[in-house]
Amino acid sequence: MSSPAIEFRGVWKVFGSRAAEAIAAIRTGGMGKQEVQRTYGCIIGVADASFRVEPGEIFCIMGLSGSGKSTLVRQINGLVPATAGEVFIDGASLTRLGPAKVRELRARKIGMVFQSFGLLPHRNVLDNVAFGLELRGMPRAERAARATEALAAMQLQDWGEARIEQLSGGMQQRVGIARALAGDPDVLLMDEPFSALDPLIRRHLQDQFLELSRRLRKTTVFITHDLDEAMRLGSRIAIMRDGSIVQIGTPQEIVLYPADEHVADFVRGVSTQDTLRCCDVMTPVGDAGTQGLPRVPAELRLGDAARIAGEAAADLAVVDPSGQVLGIARILDILIAMAGRRGRSDA
Repeated sequence: MSSPAIEFRGVWKVFGSRAAEAIAAIRTGGMGKQEVQRTYGCIIGVADASFRVEPGEIFCIMGLSGSGKSTLVRQINGLVPATAGEVFIDGASLTRLGPAKVRELRARKIGMVFQSFGLLPHRNVLDNVAFGLELRGMPRAERAARATEALAAMQLQDWGEARIEQLSGGMQQRVGIARALAGDPDVLLMDEPFSALDPLIRRHLQDQFLELSRRLRKTTVFITHDLDEAMRLGSRIAIMRDGSIVQIGTPQEIVLYPADEHVADFVRGVSTQDTLRCCDVMTPVGDAGTQGLPRVPAELRLGDAARIAGEAAADLAVVDPSGQVLGIARILDILIAMAGRRGRSDA
């Protein structure tokens, strides 16, 4: 197994002067977030978070307002130091580095994109993208070349001389992403970057981000309150509540096997026909058990699978890219999953 790009080991963030007492009360007494606040005057930002993010993965974090997701992502770049536990970036422990080393790591390894864009209105687009490189002390010609390349990646190569106020909201966010990419970071942190945009623009930027992610293979931690966005973008999703991570899983695992009622409430409105795939509902069988059945790829979405099965009035043979049969997706199982119920039929 490769080394993780990001790793949290038992990480806490507690705001307040009695943080150690608050953590002990939660660990040994099972005290809840509200009770801790009343008893110790402490706010629980993140509670005992442990997870790994693999290189090139898009790791989405979801939760209601106040669940701790923004605090957690700011622990990744060292803006919010951990109260307890350790945060690792490419094997380096932020917890053990001094402030100067943390700033250096943040500048060279981490790019940040936030909802508010954070662009400088007195600078043109190219100079906004090059701003972080300027802070590093990079020569002007080199940073202009890097910024131009990043703008091209976001399809903004003709807008370098434009003023920020000339750009639409979607274009401004693309400038923000280009600014993060210009530094060639190993890790991208994106805190609800598309939530302020209109739905059509948001969808377009999601498509562009997915294409860019596949091409550049940047490790990304993506915070969103939109479950459809998380399902569409995330390799895996972490759902938080009261500072704790309740469940981590692929979009399909989250939909099919929610850890508790809180997660089930989150996924109740998800369109399973767009989220689930044939391989998520198939029953493994050999080739002999699928003779004469329509063959469909394992990654085929359930909505398309239901149409094919309905037209053929038959179950479906699920195959890998080489054509090898992996299993059978029965019509009843497809319909059960599309109705939002878990499990398979016994037929």
